[in-house]
Amino acid sequence: MVIETSEIVLRFGITFFLSLIFGLERQRAHNPVGFGTFNFVAVGACSLGITAMLISPDSPFGLLSAIVTGIGFLGAGALIKSNDRVFGFTTAASIWILSIFGLTIGIGDYFIGAMLYVSVWMIMGVDRILEVKGIGTYQKRITIVTNRMVDEKEIRKNFDVSKCQIDHMIINKRENKLIVNYIVKGSREELLPIPANLYNKPWFDSMKIT
Repeated sequence: MVIETSEIVLRFGITFFLSLIFGLERQRAHNPVGFGTFNFVAVGACSLGITAMLISPDSPFGLLSAIVTGIGFLGAGALIKSNDRVFGFTTAASIWILSIFGLTIGIGDYFIGAMLYVSVWMIMGVDRILEVKGIGTYQKRITIVTNRMVDEKEIRKNFDVSKCQIDHMIINKRENKLIVNYIVKGSREELLPIPANLYNKPWFDSMKIT
């Protein structure tokens, strides 16, 4: 099978620019996997899709399936385990689906590629709405540093206990401070009052929400 140079450039261009837009949005959302990873995955899958069609146009499925399986291992690396909870499923799935997007463009199936790309953005849009409203299993990691040793219960009073759990705690005797990392469930609106409540506490030093 002969693929014209202009067609190869077109497929690479479509994959590069569309995956770049998606990757930049993930970077803006402070996702641990940024635009570089998504671009590498999508463009790499696209190039292998083109290669598979050139090498074995009648039966490219062996190489294509191996690509999807290999990307699955990369996605698994995006999962983060903390205590009894695992985070990063959306990131892992998005890496996997961007690779499939690259493959569909790489083999020249623009219609399926376009449908897949639009579907990804629709899913991300609904996912963002659910996150803002605090619906489902959305969680934020909150790190609080004190300027002196205090009872952890004093810190916890500022949270809805039913939606909060300790991830880990560090007691620094030398600097006489406590560092507590919480996992809190809730919407953005529910988390906004927390910094203001903590700011006036005499033991409060700093806070980080991720």
